[in-house]
Amino acid sequence: MSYTIALNFEDGVTRFIGCKEGETVLDAAYRQKVNLPMDCSDGVCGTCKGHCEKGEFDLGDEYLDEALSDEEAAEGQVLTCQMVPSSDCIIQIPVASTLCKTAVGRLEGTVAMVESLSEDSIELAVDLDDEAALAFLPGQYIHIDVPGTDEHRSYSFSSKPGDRRATFLIRNIPEGVMSGYLTERAKVGDRLALTGPMGSFYLRDITRPVLMLAGGTGLAPFLSMLERLVQKKAEGEVNDQPIHLIYGVNKDDHLVKVDALEHFARELDNFTYATVVVDEASEHPRKGYVTHHMDAGVLHDGDIDVYLCGPPPMVDAVLRYFDEQGITPQSFYYEKFTPNQAPGGAA
Repeated sequence: MSYTIALNFEDGVTRFIGCKEGETVLDAAYRQKVNLPMDCSDGVCGTCKGHCEKGEFDLGDEYLDEALSDEEAAEGQVLTCQMVPSSDCIIQIPVASTLCKTAVGRLEGTVAMVESLSEDSIELAVDLDDEAALAFLPGQYIHIDVPGTDEHRSYSFSSKPGDRRATFLIRNIPEGVMSGYLTERAKVGDRLALTGPMGSFYLRDITRPVLMLAGGTGLAPFLSMLERLVQKKAEGEVNDQPIHLIYGVNKDDHLVKVDALEHFARELDNFTYATVVVDEASEHPRKGYVTHHMDAGVLHDGDIDVYLCGPPPMVDAVLRYFDEQGITPQSFYYEKFTPNQAPGGAA
């Protein structure tokens, strides 16, 4: 038996490794040429310490308290030289990937579809050469090289992990490098190079109500998360915590993938969503900004995990709203994006 271990480095790079039954994470990483920090490998120095966000494991009792205290262990801290997984795990490694001599994953694929969804949204589908070469956590992003240039742009997956066809929602920016390629030159069969996955914005275990806030093409990572939840339900893992998504756009015709949201609402009994349009001339039933539609019923007095992905003004407005309301969510994960740079920032 083998377990999949996601190693999340502090520079945003994620590397997936396989860990054999009875094997320590440190040994598995070294076997796959990922040099995790280590001085002793005997549970004495604490150099290999990380934080396990998800998964089951055994630390044994061979390590010293000076390397890992009982309090640290209770908080999910681990020593990778002693940690023997008994399930898939996600581990935060508090150093940059470059210090561990591990490269960001690189793969190639073929353009399978380019479709204009609205005046400001394009959907791109890429058939990967080898789906086994790409694993990611739902919500993460990847760099895509722009053909004919030496530039890349970064986009969150809207598809779920494990699909050979990766999909992305891309904002159509006038005179944008990627937008220009997709609207003017792209054709089915084009070759694309991708680098990643990256990012600390991804779906954690759901243990309390969840509020998802999406702005424009910031909907993409939530589609990936919801796809994964549907898959987990099909696998017999059912969660009844309420999940509510508020999806805001500037104009009526900027609303895209609503049919997908309807599908998720049918498939997941605990999922609801609301769409919001900023344009005052709109006849949409909910106008304004997402903060205008965050009522007490979805805030649960702060006993919620919040996921937020959108342009910087939206992220700043939501952060301000919580501060003004005196509400501190149990967890708050957010990602800002701008047209010409990677998504960034999670807290």
